[in-house]
Amino acid sequence: MRVVEKPVRIQDVAKAAGVSTATVSRALSNPALLSEGTRDAVLEAIRATGYRVNRAARSLRRQEARAVLVLVPNLGNPFFSEILAGLSAVMGEADYSVLITDTKGETHEDPALLDAFRDSRVDGMISLDGSMCVRDLRTLASRGGEGRIVFACEWVRDAHLPSVRSDNLEGARLAVRHLHDLGHRRIAHVTGPEDNVLTHMRRQGMLEERARLNLPTRDEWIIRGDFSLRSGAHAAARILEMRERPSAVFCASDQVAFGLISALQAGGVRVPEDLSVIGFDDIELSAYYVPALTTIRQDRRRLGESAARMLLDRLGASGPFAGGRAACDSEVVTLGVELVVRDSTCPPIVA
Repeated sequence: MRVVEKPVRIQDVAKAAGVSTATVSRALSNPALLSEGTRDAVLEAIRATGYRVNRAARSLRRQEARAVLVLVPNLGNPFFSEILAGLSAVMGEADYSVLITDTKGETHEDPALLDAFRDSRVDGMISLDGSMCVRDLRTLASRGGEGRIVFACEWVRDAHLPSVRSDNLEGARLAVRHLHDLGHRRIAHVTGPEDNVLTHMRRQGMLEERARLNLPTRDEWIIRGDFSLRSGAHAAARILEMRERPSAVFCASDQVAFGLISALQAGGVRVPEDLSVIGFDDIELSAYYVPALTTIRQDRRRLGESAARMLLDRLGASGPFAGGRAACDSEVVTLGVELVVRDSTCPPIVA
């Protein structure tokens, strides 16, 4: 005959520890309120009895989902992988599930998104997508999201929401400075999509450094892209048609740089001998591409980790574990970037 073991209850833990059930509950939810001796006794009783917390019931009592929503503008872009890995690791340690939504081709006015905070389906949101409009963000806030939204990597200007971002201005300056130090004076730039905040920041940094170094300018040397391989190939076609070609190109992303290099070499232009190329991001493929890509490195994993901690801080301030930061601030954390020199840049070769 099979014996079915009864699940261990919180009352069993309380009896084993010689405390009340309220004390056991306090040890699980806010152990800092207990003395060290009482806390240790409860933890030892939990180990001895094999007690497991019914997280679903606890979340229901507290009206928590123990889940956060992450908006990603394009899951097919390998840039986002390390950010997602970093934030998932931190959220997992805090016992939160991560729900990921690809917003590429989707409208932010989707009722399912705007109602994400209703009925405690999610407790917070991290957006890697800076294309949301201020109106939709206000709708989210009014439906339970106030103090529970954080931006990572990208952000929405004029939204005044907390965010974690890389120093895009300095990254662009580093890229232009590196090319200048190699001896390049004719430096082109392939941008990201026109309505993207990263595009504006990187273009601004490029223009500022180019002006500081008194480098020559030509309108055709700024080519619109969209962070994609295809836009890099399109930029290469533009460059191949120019009478006065640049000697170096700063690309707004590594993906753009890959597309550019491939199309340039197919057109008979050697990289870096005929034209140097530098990217931005330092995704994993950059070190293995041929030629290995010189680029600006963002610490993408740290971006994700920092954004997750920032959101957890706000959930603590507005939820049942009150005591964190004020929930409605516009804190900005800017992470440093670094130049990674590889094989796609070299001094200009004079024929």
